[in-house]
Amino acid sequence: MSIQRIAILGAGNGGSAAAADLILKGYEVRLYSRSQRTLQPILERGGIEIVEAGKQSFARPQLVTSNMSEAVSGAELIMIAAPASAHEGLVTSLAPHLSNGQIIFLNPGHTGGSLHLATILREQKIKAKIWICETVTLTYICRLTGPAKVEVYRRTTHLRCAAFPGEFTSQLVAGIVEIYPNIIAAENVLETGLSNINAIMHPAGMLGNAGWIEKSDGDFYFYRDGITPAIARLISAVDHERLNIISQLALKPLSFVEIFYQAGLTSDSAHSSGSVYQAIKESVPNRTIKSPPSLNHRYLNEDVGYGLVPMAEIGRLAEVKTPVIDALITLASEVNQVNYRHEGLTLEKMGLARVRVEDLKTFLQEGVVKG
Repeated sequence: MSIQRIAILGAGNGGSAAAADLILKGYEVRLYSRSQRTLQPILERGGIEIVEAGKQSFARPQLVTSNMSEAVSGAELIMIAAPASAHEGLVTSLAPHLSNGQIIFLNPGHTGGSLHLATILREQKIKAKIWICETVTLTYICRLTGPAKVEVYRRTTHLRCAAFPGEFTSQLVAGIVEIYPNIIAAENVLETGLSNINAIMHPAGMLGNAGWIEKSDGDFYFYRDGITPAIARLISAVDHERLNIISQLALKPLSFVEIFYQAGLTSDSAHSSGSVYQAIKESVPNRTIKSPPSLNHRYLNEDVGYGLVPMAEIGRLAEVKTPVIDALITLASEVNQVNYRHEGLTLEKMGLARVRVEDLKTFLQEGVVKG
């Protein structure tokens, strides 16, 4: 499949990096945000400055708009690079403007993102034939460092990608790998979703540093300073429960350290040690990233509601107990006064409420509920 025109929905860290990078690679890029305020710096500068490995470049999108129809009309690929909490609103707005053959690419899908997207489109009674796929995590480690200026610290390597239904994975990955050569095919969207490294590490880091975050407004390095040995043990416990779910579902069991290493985020020595603490401490791309300034941040809102909650829900489907994950969900809900179990991705929102665990792999492959 040939991809030339790309609509990017979301103009934050990931969306801005993707837009600038793909423009410089020669693609026609339309950048969308529903917030005119978010787009204003890009409109004023006439584009996006991107900094990578000390090199500065400037990219001018074909279109910068808050009009969804303008953004996606004629685009072969629609990339959603937005927090998971924004997916439902974005996809609901997007649905009436979709046409046959368009690919919706969740970059990333977090946990259950493609399943949620498919459920929304089904509820909207969309007639167009749409392709859906997702990555494990964002294709860039990046941050906005000024108005219409984004710095890319590293490109994610060995990045798994899957389609829903899974029978279309090889076809879609063959097209997307032309854009992102670091993409590789995963078995299905639970292999990608259950490898959500942000959900594994961020909630423990946020809750373990809650007092420091509130006292300092996040004036410390989140990974380098905030992930202590005790918090690393908590992350390891989350990872253990996640691996139990993966084992029960007969998916490929990759530890947090292995996923982190394959993504290019830590050292050879940390990988050899198998230590979560060492892996995060020796993460050069994450070394200078500061803590969020408050607890009302996507590291909890997204990584609990759209990371830990769907993991716990899938664990429940597979009859795997998740006491540490459940405790973090409860604590995050109390801290932020948000019922993440209700607001986050449930089995129903992912279209899995009527799927039996023994039929799950077939459902993920074919997209049809048996019986």
